[in-house]
Amino acid sequence: MFSSEKQIEVRYAETDQMGVVYHANYLVWMEIGRTTLIQDLGFRYAQLEKDGYLAPVTELSVKYKTSITYGETITVRTWVESHGKLRTVYGYEILHADGTIAATAISEHVIVKKESFRPIALRKVHPEWDAKYSEIRRVKD
Repeated sequence: MFSSEKQIEVRYAETDQMGVVYHANYLVWMEIGRTTLIQDLGFRYAQLEKDGYLAPVTELSVKYKTSITYGETITVRTWVESHGKLRTVYGYEILHADGTIAATAISEHVIVKKESFRPIALRKVHPEWDAKYSEIRRVKD
């Protein structure tokens, strides 16, 4: 299975009054992981937007297992869980430095035209990107 990894040093501003990372920051880290995966495959999300398309989140699920604190260096592991005609589901593991899992997550995205928000298949917009996702997706049809 193809996956990308990105290390992130946890900043003080990402923590709450309990001294642990505030839950919404995991979503930011997931976005960083997704961007890294796309770049590792040779594509650029910014180019997709320049071409007039967006990939909004349509579903999101995070399972928090252990807390993360200020000063840790975590790793975000990201992969394509599934990829179909309209939907792409990314999988994530957020890991402590020792490799233990702090959180697991999935996010579902649909490509839409920027001006109308109408869904469009990735294969119609970027066939090579679509082919790569179909090749590396974890769940096969």
